[in-house]
Amino acid sequence: MKQLFIIGSTVLALTGCAQIMQKPQEVAPVQPGDGQTRPQSRPAGGAAVKPPSGARTVEQFDTTSQAEKAAAAEAAQQAVKSGAGQKLGQTVASLGDPAKPGLWIETPLVSKASKGRVVYPVNGKAVELDLIPIEGPKTAGSRMSLAALRVIEAPLTDLPTVEVYSE
Repeated sequence: MKQLFIIGSTVLALTGCAQIMQKPQEVAPVQPGDGQTRPQSRPAGGAAVKPPSGARTVEQFDTTSQAEKAAAAEAAQQAVKSGAGQKLGQTVASLGDPAKPGLWIETPLVSKASKGRVVYPVNGKAVELDLIPIEGPKTAGSRMSLAALRVIEAPLTDLPTVEVYSE
């Protein structure tokens, strides 16, 4: 009886090993138009450039071009002068992920992604940027991109209070 059990166990173990060692079946490639979402490339000129993997300095992390920053600052100043947009409130902004390029603020002051501007009341500088919603009460802090903080000339190591406006 004991021998039968050992033989049976050995056969089952070898069967299992044989199934594991089998070459996996090939999967048919997914064809376009099958209802699945495909990654889309960004149009040239509007693509955010990621910082190099070995980035260590502010200049290396801030890949937003001077032209992009100037355009965002000019558009925001025009909106300030014309009184465009709706004030959403004030928030304390910390430096967001420095490896995430572009002009943006992640804030609980918005419930959906949109365009807007931030004004730094200390010096009156403003920047047009992407408003990205995050969870939390409206009184919670926000995270702002390195490039946006540099445009409004806010200290990178402080927690500046900024005014947030929707477009």
